[in-house]
Amino acid sequence: MKYNSYMLQEVCDFIDYRGKTPIKTKSGVPLVTAKIIKNGRIMKPQEFIAENKYDEWMRRGIPQKGDIVFTTEAPLGEVAEIKTDGKLAFAQRVIILEPRKEYLNNHYLLYALQDKGLKERIAARASGTTVTGIKAAELKKIFIDLPSIDIQKKVADILYSLDEKIALNIAINDNLEQQVRALFYAMFISSEDYLNWESGTFSDLIESTFGGDWGKESPTGNNTEMVYCIRGADIPDVKVGNKGKMPTRYILPKNFASKHLCPGDIVVEISGGSPTQSTGRVAAISQSFLDRYDKGMVCTNFCRAIKPKSGYGMFVYYYWQYLYDRNVFFSYENGTTGIKNLDLSGFIATEEIVIPPADLIQQFDDYCQCVFDQTFANGLENEQLSTLRDTLLPKLMSGELDVSSLDL
Repeated sequence: MKYNSYMLQEVCDFIDYRGKTPIKTKSGVPLVTAKIIKNGRIMKPQEFIAENKYDEWMRRGIPQKGDIVFTTEAPLGEVAEIKTDGKLAFAQRVIILEPRKEYLNNHYLLYALQDKGLKERIAARASGTTVTGIKAAELKKIFIDLPSIDIQKKVADILYSLDEKIALNIAINDNLEQQVRALFYAMFISSEDYLNWESGTFSDLIESTFGGDWGKESPTGNNTEMVYCIRGADIPDVKVGNKGKMPTRYILPKNFASKHLCPGDIVVEISGGSPTQSTGRVAAISQSFLDRYDKGMVCTNFCRAIKPKSGYGMFVYYYWQYLYDRNVFFSYENGTTGIKNLDLSGFIATEEIVIPPADLIQQFDDYCQCVFDQTFANGLENEQLSTLRDTLLPKLMSGELDVSSLDL
């Protein structure tokens, strides 16, 4: 297969936003920062700039749907495609690459920037001691090897079809989660029977809580029981059906007996947070989640596990999430050294909740178990699709897999 070598500046136009980003606001034009460009996707923006600042900030150029975004530092080298016609603002450290169609297919560029060979060339031109990054002027000089446009499109279509299925599963899982939250609200918060139900606290619904164990990095002394250890950083992945990147650790077998996580347990982050994010994030442990792992699981010392009474797990989990979304947990934090700690016992014992009849709670729990099974099935499929894509990508980019005869 014939390849021609070009500098990126020969086959792409660049939009580089420099200067001081406008003051961020609570609403307005969504602001895409480097930190929300992850795993080939632009995550939902949580920051905004004022409408009247948009034209001034974006004066260097307005990106179009299909353009490729590239992070120049913190982190370096994350890429994604712009998939919306809606108005977006882009922060510093994000460069827009607009492929010139006579040379370069935009989806092919998306995957070329993820290929090991091109990433190594970019890294070689990067600089910085504390934070490694690359300037636009240097990125423009990177060489990219391109086959014909026809071959580019075939390669990109294969990889893009896998990513589209992954994106569909993510959207399905998000929709399922929104449905469950809406059902919880309708059944237990806005119900006409709400005022007739008993009041109580989470202590009425929880059997026990237990701590985590960080153990050792490798088998040491009596620390011989290999486990996966869920951290606060893993909670966002677990909540959306992903396996996460939790580390393996080695703990005492007797500790595993008393601290291993079981279906129905809930993991709570009790240390950490930030000025805008409280402690108290939770992840529900289901059988479909545990089945993704070949070893048992515990939580880290910075988390604590809750064991609800039988049949109450999903009700406790979604009630907890409902209160978390309303910033209730900021009132139960303490700590003066910069690391916030959650007064878990105080919250469980004193936060007043309404407790519906057991039969309603059981109906909700049964429905949630079905949803969780579907969510983690989609997550497993995405893991397999991601592995396939990552295996195919270098082989397709190098021409090791010849697609010239494929009719796509």
